[in-house]
Amino acid sequence: MSQAQFDLKMRQRHPSFVETGSCFDATNSKHIKIRPGGHEALPKKDLDVSAFSFCKKTDRKTPNRFMRKHTGLGGTLRPPTKDETLAEFPDENVTQPSNPSSSRRLSLDRQRKADFPAFMERPNPPNTEFRRFYERGDLPVQIEHGGCQNRIAWKVAIEKLDFHHYLPIFFDGLREVEMPYAFLSEQGVYDMMQVGSSKIVPVIPQLIIPIKTALNTRDRSVIAKVLKVLQALVKCDHEQNLVGQALVPYYRQILPVLNIFIRKNENLGDGIDYGQRKRGNLGGLIMETLEAFETHGGQDAFINIKYFVPVYESVIIN
Repeated sequence: MSQAQFDLKMRQRHPSFVETGSCFDATNSKHIKIRPGGHEALPKKDLDVSAFSFCKKTDRKTPNRFMRKHTGLGGTLRPPTKDETLAEFPDENVTQPSNPSSSRRLSLDRQRKADFPAFMERPNPPNTEFRRFYERGDLPVQIEHGGCQNRIAWKVAIEKLDFHHYLPIFFDGLREVEMPYAFLSEQGVYDMMQVGSSKIVPVIPQLIIPIKTALNTRDRSVIAKVLKVLQALVKCDHEQNLVGQALVPYYRQILPVLNIFIRKNENLGDGIDYGQRKRGNLGGLIMETLEAFETHGGQDAFINIKYFVPVYESVIIN
């Protein structure tokens, strides 16, 4: 079973974009102005002026704002229980929720996302170069529908392709979440790395921006897909380690997002993760990727990884 097909078979249903239209239409990307992986759409917090000065503005407390009995922490870290009963005279202009606890939970989730925007998903508009070239018919690929699985039918022999032109296009499609673009781009990358491993090293500088853009979307399914591709990328030259060494100067663009999500492990306690064969645990995938970087990146790999991911420990140096 192909690597991309194994990953995509058990995934949840992917969203479909309005710009895509039907199967007979081309994606209407002319009106897409948002930048993929941009920070403009994130909720903005109010600037705390006192954080940049020696003066702090405080409000005058009234008798109603002082701490009352049974409202403190009592010398512990346990937060006080809040009264979840509805007001006796609710505001007529505000729609009261049917379940106050669920509404409070949703508001807390929004507040938590606003307090920790580093983990929030960034925009991922459907305007990739892969989508544009595929809909225009410029890519020599099509889906071959099989009885058990789908695969790519190449119209041209892969070893005859211009890797400088096609490989960055396929890497740009890794941030796609809509079929068939997601399957074609991911499986196309695996096929090109398997057949033309000797042609990968000169194209490494052109692959950095697509990889960085895909990681900056902060979409966990996209990040997991890119991490698996990166692991296959550094191992594709059959123990020569030329690709891994060529990636070392570009750790500055790749590793910061990995440092953010490195602690995102599934904590199940004594439970069993029956889906671990799908390799969806982001923290474990990041550790596997960093270990592959160090193993195949040469003698300068570890110190560069340690600079951007301080919690990483070497698997080679004792």
